[in-house]
Amino acid sequence: MENSVKRTTPLINIVLTIISLVSLIILGFYSMYGNTFVFNKLGSYVFPLLTMIHFVYLYVLWFKITEREYPDMIMKNIEYVMYGILLAYGYNIYETILILGSQNEFHDHVIPSSFLPMGILIISLQTLLVLLTVWSFVMRKRMVGKYDFDYLNNHIDAWE
Repeated sequence: MENSVKRTTPLINIVLTIISLVSLIILGFYSMYGNTFVFNKLGSYVFPLLTMIHFVYLYVLWFKITEREYPDMIMKNIEYVMYGILLAYGYNIYETILILGSQNEFHDHVIPSSFLPMGILIISLQTLLVLLTVWSFVMRKRMVGKYDFDYLNNHIDAWE
């Protein structure tokens, strides 16, 4: 029983993370004020670029867990980049909260009825993504192992 839980927990995390990432990539092009998808904003393409690193981290994490390998320098570097991406995810939450808070400023304009539900959905997915990302860091530490810098420095070649 315990062994099956140890195997399904990372799988659940990875599947939920992939679902939330794909959903947020699609919703990144959604304009809450206009209730349309806008593909000509350059800022909408930043999030999909950041998620490519997240997908690589998920693959490396899954590989290390299933193969029961020790963490290496590549995984450490990817995880350190993920810490910065986690800050970008937090900024996205802040930005969405600001957009939702600006609803009262436009009381003379027509705001779509989907404004509040879509905003709540986007914030929920963004918060879920942050929680799943932190959970994946915890899982890496518990299931793959800590970054032992003495071991990593002595075994720099990841292909040994």
